[in-house]
Amino acid sequence: MATLPMQAQRIRAFLSAGAATSQVEGDELKGFDHWGLHGGVGAWIGLDERDRWAFSVEADYSCRGISSSHYTSQSFYNINMDLHYVDIPVTFFFHDPYGGLRLGAGLVYSRLVSQPNGYVEFLPKYFVPDTSDMKFLKNDLAAALEARIDVWKGLQLGVRYQHSLIPVKKDWHFWMEGNEWANNCFNSSLTVRLTWMFGYDDRPSSHRRFKSRRR
Repeated sequence: MATLPMQAQRIRAFLSAGAATSQVEGDELKGFDHWGLHGGVGAWIGLDERDRWAFSVEADYSCRGISSSHYTSQSFYNINMDLHYVDIPVTFFFHDPYGGLRLGAGLVYSRLVSQPNGYVEFLPKYFVPDTSDMKFLKNDLAAALEARIDVWKGLQLGVRYQHSLIPVKKDWHFWMEGNEWANNCFNSSLTVRLTWMFGYDDRPSSHRRFKSRRR
């Protein structure tokens, strides 16, 4: 009977909210110029009594996309488009219970819930992206790295970087001065967010066991 509360505390729910900056590699533009909202819910599942190893499962909304606000010497066009995804990240973490730092790695499955909307402007004399088919693929699978640090009690500040392992758009065609080529596109994003973990005890697990023995 004494072990039931300890086991129950190893599974904790959390809420997250923040912002993501992203870019699409393969669109002949550079830079993380696109910003969008991020938010979601998840479960943090401890894998050992010392609370050093854990994994989390989430369901998130994330607005990623393509954006460039100026012409460059290589790319004579502007683009601003949103890509709305539902993300399912599964991340394994190492947790330092004394320093409050969590480092994780995992995979993110994403489902595109709306096709891009926005605008594309270009100078046909120099550079023309193919705008006849702007559909992106529905499914995305990305590798992710994440770091979280305790701020106060159950409040944590986190940063997650993810990069597509499969194309989000295939064979996007471009023309420039008589040349034609096609690129596969991959999504990269950097998310900064705050996470509130319910039922979080910020004391190191060894201290909790010591206090329980004294009782």
